[in-house]
Amino acid sequence: VLARLIYGFRICMTFALALAGISTVLGIVIGAIQGYFAGWIDLTLQRLIEVWSALPFLYVVILLGSIYGQSFAVLLFVMAIFEWIAMSYYMRGEFYKLREQPFVLASRALGASHTRILFRQMLPNAMTPVITLLPFMVVAGISSLTALDFLGFGLQPPTPSWGELIGQGLQNLQAPWVAGSAIGALFITLMLATFIGEGVREAFDPKSHIKLQ
Repeated sequence: VLARLIYGFRICMTFALALAGISTVLGIVIGAIQGYFAGWIDLTLQRLIEVWSALPFLYVVILLGSIYGQSFAVLLFVMAIFEWIAMSYYMRGEFYKLREQPFVLASRALGASHTRILFRQMLPNAMTPVITLLPFMVVAGISSLTALDFLGFGLQPPTPSWGELIGQGLQNLQAPWVAGSAIGALFITLMLATFIGEGVREAFDPKSHIKLQ
């Protein structure tokens, strides 16, 4: 049980960090394009995002899993194409707010390219949602993978998984340490990820370093 907890932790963290990284990049790029260009580009992308977000996530997982198999890469791909949507909303709002700032208008007047304005000048000033949401995306990735494994739609045995351990514990109630250890490990990991994320957010928050005299 301890060995499966340790290897399951490694798989959960690898999956959650990869999912958060891919989703963050997609959300930043799409949200930046929407907020910067606005107009018909923003409206078109927003309607497409609303249609895409209405698709049932679990059905997509079951469908692609039945076709391509329930592997690590397939689960990562399916979750990544849904997870970026929330990040894109926040980044869209940030870039909307920044697109009319004097430094952006000056860069346009000087003939800077859209790519340079977006990712060299505007993006560093729009990182607050990224720093705030990233820990919650990691927590959501761990929770989602554990839930899918528990329901049987995630990674298949013999891959070590906390969700599978919880399922085995429910089938063997005479051994409560099986499910209890997995639930305890999940609780501690989610709590530590939240605390670390809160610490990172406070470290990068400029308002925390400002004192009123």
